[in-house]
Amino acid sequence: MAIPRRSRIGGLTLLAALFASPVLGQDGAPKEVPVQPPTPSAPRTDAPPTSSKKEEGGFAEPRKGDVPDGAADQVTPETDRAIEAGLLWLSKNQNSDGSYGTGAYRGNIAVTSLAGLAFMGNGSSPGRGPYGPQIDKALKYVLDNTAPSGFIAVPNAGTHGPMYSHGFGTLFLAEAYGMSKNPELREKLTNAVRLIIDTQNNEGGWRYQPVRRDADLSVTICQINALRAARNAGLYVPRETVENCIRYVKQSQNPDGGFRYMIQGGASAFPRSAAGVVALYSASVYDADEVKRGIDYLKQFMPEIKFGQRFSHYFYGHYYAAQAMWICGGDDWNSWYPAIRDELVRRQLPSGSWQDSICSEYGTAMALIILQMPNNYLPIFQR
Repeated sequence: MAIPRRSRIGGLTLLAALFASPVLGQDGAPKEVPVQPPTPSAPRTDAPPTSSKKEEGGFAEPRKGDVPDGAADQVTPETDRAIEAGLLWLSKNQNSDGSYGTGAYRGNIAVTSLAGLAFMGNGSSPGRGPYGPQIDKALKYVLDNTAPSGFIAVPNAGTHGPMYSHGFGTLFLAEAYGMSKNPELREKLTNAVRLIIDTQNNEGGWRYQPVRRDADLSVTICQINALRAARNAGLYVPRETVENCIRYVKQSQNPDGGFRYMIQGGASAFPRSAAGVVALYSASVYDADEVKRGIDYLKQFMPEIKFGQRFSHYFYGHYYAAQAMWICGGDDWNSWYPAIRDELVRRQLPSGSWQDSICSEYGTAMALIILQMPNNYLPIFQR
């Protein structure tokens, strides 16, 4: 049973190659078996007692503000019904071990984490609410697959980009810890955060494997979003980690305002450009010229949403585009959300799910997170 919409609004103060191949672009590299990273040492993830407020976490303060006017009315009764049907479908399709995903993506950490976030976006939290049991089972699965080094990965699973799953797994743990303050969550979250910090490369980004090698924008957004969520939950992230990430993302922007996959060159595209804007937002860059040009680039795709045209990495792109417009607010959000809301409601299957080539659990979780953004429940999105 879902929480009534009116009581949800303004409540608590929260992909293709998320999984087996890179989400945005293919570099032709051979399939790799994930390496187990060495146990990281410094830097610390508990804030030094003598650090100033500015230095704690390395992030500037998140943008504050009221929920946009009219957000409650944007979640229409039809949207509520779609959300309730989607959550019910998702709750019934959890694997016995607490994971989500089917076929080649069965037990995938990223899919499982996104499903947990979808339930939390409805107002449930670990151990509480109508979907508390599903969240708890998903959390246990992620925790059981977190190594002492902090690396979140299913043992013996050969994947091309395990840092995608690690980033979404860390985000899920951070959001859950922020709601529950569970000591077990903090210990494993601290190690997962330390691993992200220790594997940032010299350019300022991250890539498929938990090593300091190359970087791409798609993996980088997963890591900086996870670090932002961890900082919001009270963990320490060094200032240089954030500043180096900001530098990397800004260098990935093209003259047209969009973002390329790697800083060495490439064309702009909607999914990675949405990710680029949110990466800057996650790093507390709100009013820079790069953000404004990125938002303008994304707004070119409004007609495509209204006409229901598709592009590659559909849910991934809209997951980040909705975040970008929600944080931007104003007229941009008020025109963007109804367009993607109506399209997602049209695309929902009679079963209550949304179909995607990854798996239906992935498409459903992504659609639900987007549709429930005005609820303002997930800390990483909160206004």
